[in-house]
Amino acid sequence: MQEFSHLDAKGGLTMVNVGAKTATERKAIAGVVVELAPETMDLLRRRALPKGDVLTCAKVAGIMAAKRTGELIPLCHPLNLTFADINFEIVGNSVRIRAEARTVGPTGVEMEAIVGAQIAAATIYDMCKAVQRDIVIRDLRLLYKSGGKSGEFKAPDFSPKATSSLAEAPHHPSGTSSPSA
Repeated sequence: MQEFSHLDAKGGLTMVNVGAKTATERKAIAGVVVELAPETMDLLRRRALPKGDVLTCAKVAGIMAAKRTGELIPLCHPLNLTFADINFEIVGNSVRIRAEARTVGPTGVEMEAIVGAQIAAATIYDMCKAVQRDIVIRDLRLLYKSGGKSGEFKAPDFSPKATSSLAEAPHHPSGTSSPSA
C-alpha cells in the first residue's frame, strides 16, 4: 500500500517534517496561457485598458503570490525564496505566462511557481474583465523543476528559452513581448 506523506498514522492531515532533509538549490517553472479576444489584446498591447498596464500589474501580483504560497496552501511550507519572476510572451491573442521560483532549502518550489502563474493569469483576467468576460485561462502546469531527492523534471515540450530575453521588445522592457500579430 502506498503511503501518503501528508497523512499521519491515524489518517489525519499533517505537514511533512522536512527538518532532516538536506538543503539543496531548487528551481521550478510553471506555465499557463490566457486567451483574449482580438479587441482585448489590441487594448492590452496599447496599454489602453480601463485599469491600466495589465502585464506590469500581473507581474507584480504573480511575484507577490509566489512569496505567500505557504500562507495560501494549508500544508505547504513557508519558503524563503531566493528568486521569483513572472514573464510573458504574446503569441497571437494569447498571453503565455512563465513563473519561476528558486530557493535553497529542504523542500521544492513547485507550488510557488504554480501559484505565481495562477495569480498572474487571474490578474490579467481582473484587469481585462471590464471589456471581456469570456477570457479563457488554460493549461496551468509544471514545466520544469530541479533539486532535491527526486532530481530534475522537464515537461516533454518544455523549452528552456527564457521569456525574459523578450525584454528587447520595445513595448514592455520588463521581460514581456508584444510583437505585432
